[in-house]
Amino acid sequence: MTSRHRSSENAVPATADADSLAPRRRTVVKAAAATAALAGPLAAALPARAAQQAPAFLHGVASGDPLPDGILLWTRVTPVPEAVPGSGLGPDTEVSWTVARDRAFTDVVAKGSTLATAASDHTVKADIRGLRPATDYWFRFSAGGTESPVARTRTAPAADAAVSGLRFGVVSCSNWEAGHFSAYRHLAARGDLDAWLHLGDYIYEYGTGEYGTRDTVVRPHAPAHEIVTLADYRVRHATYKTDPDLQALHAKAPVVAIWDDHEIANDTWSGGAENHTEGAEGTWAARQAAAKRAYFEWMPVRPALAGTTYRRLRFGKLADLSLLDLRSFRSQQVTTGDGDVDDPDRTLTGRAQLDWLKSGLTASDTTWRLVGTSVMISPFSVGSLPASLLKPLAKLLGLPQEGLALNTDQWDGYTDDRRELLAHLRANAIRNTVFLTGDIHMAWANDVPVNAGTYPLSASAATEFVVTSVTSDNLDDIVKVPEGTVTALASPLIRAANRHVHWVDTDRHGYGVLDITAERAQMDYYVLSSRTEADATAKWARSYRTRSGTQKAERTYDPV
Repeated sequence: MTSRHRSSENAVPATADADSLAPRRRTVVKAAAATAALAGPLAAALPARAAQQAPAFLHGVASGDPLPDGILLWTRVTPVPEAVPGSGLGPDTEVSWTVARDRAFTDVVAKGSTLATAASDHTVKADIRGLRPATDYWFRFSAGGTESPVARTRTAPAADAAVSGLRFGVVSCSNWEAGHFSAYRHLAARGDLDAWLHLGDYIYEYGTGEYGTRDTVVRPHAPAHEIVTLADYRVRHATYKTDPDLQALHAKAPVVAIWDDHEIANDTWSGGAENHTEGAEGTWAARQAAAKRAYFEWMPVRPALAGTTYRRLRFGKLADLSLLDLRSFRSQQVTTGDGDVDDPDRTLTGRAQLDWLKSGLTASDTTWRLVGTSVMISPFSVGSLPASLLKPLAKLLGLPQEGLALNTDQWDGYTDDRRELLAHLRANAIRNTVFLTGDIHMAWANDVPVNAGTYPLSASAATEFVVTSVTSDNLDDIVKVPEGTVTALASPLIRAANRHVHWVDTDRHGYGVLDITAERAQMDYYVLSSRTEADATAKWARSYRTRSGTQKAERTYDPV
């Protein structure tokens, strides 16, 4: 991440050998059959210009992982109409990129080209270096006389810069079939984001109608079946990137993304997933490798280590951001009567990643230490929820629906890792740690207690802001009642059983805007009028902040 180049050699293909990650039984005949099966549904999802013979940029352009001197650029070119994603078809095509200090491209600072090939699904990455810190840039791609849309990006502040403020959009859990991505449109319209964070479940792996939509599929997935192969995952990513609101947000600010489980399969762990049947759906190793390969092809993300998304970015002296991969190294989730959540031999993070996180938090000299975690770290107890809500809540959270109320897919299922991390924060007097979380399809503002059972008499080691889903089922969607009904009943009971929880909204979809100054980190929560209407409006709902040095959340009554 520290090398400096500005030539076309910087364009990073970000793919391995084409055969190394393909399903073992793949043959030329099967590949051709898959192409025919996938071309139809994907072509239907693409704009009409896909029929043109000239190269086309049908999936937008994007940038990500901002550094003080660089940015990662991304696009996908369709060189000929039959070269649809996942097909393996289409000629090698030279794609050029240009970066400028102005939208009119009169002040060009970097340019180059690379070859887009079928082996990388005609996706392109260019890792641009030699740029100025904390600076807006504009970029575009071109191929065969066709230019891509123009997009804005922004570099991070210099490592030693005194930064007065930062602002990030925060989102998670965007299920294509459940509705439209209006949250992305409203974030794109702001025009004031340094970057936006996607905390996981950028895509979903299920077949059409198999995952929460309140029994109404707003727009069907492509392919229609559950995705398993490399071609499947490529088509699914491509489908999502035809969304105009998602394209608009990618064109306005760089993304910083991590995966959760649905980029691979539901409740993924290191050796399998709840939504994977070994043998009938191939081997887990092949499926996981295919999913990860497609992810790195289709996302503007730099893998810090081969096959993982954990890495760290710095934004001057104000904040650093540690991003976790909580799927690649974890032990299998336990269920009631089968295993011990306190077992020190079980891990959520893996030993190397936990050590990396602890040492990074200790060494940090920034005012704020942000941690992007795909699952909630704050403990959660169901308490006295009535049975009518307990079962749907258990379904949403992945809890056992009978017996012990515990979310074993989150940090609650791996308490030794959490205990070690929080003890490390306390023992080393590490202050101003803020966990940023998705996954749970609800909005929360939490203290992170060292001992939940005695809180608030015991200390808080950090704070946590959890954003709700863009479209994925909330609790009211599962129960199939009007929005707000469940929150009114469940929120007081949840808070009574969890004294560290300041606020929870179980019912609404939306996004967050995190604003950081030296004095405080504040999350403004916004909610959508509808997930099924393409023109849904957004409004501010609540705000919580943590003031420097307090390790506690508090309500504030105005958005930034």
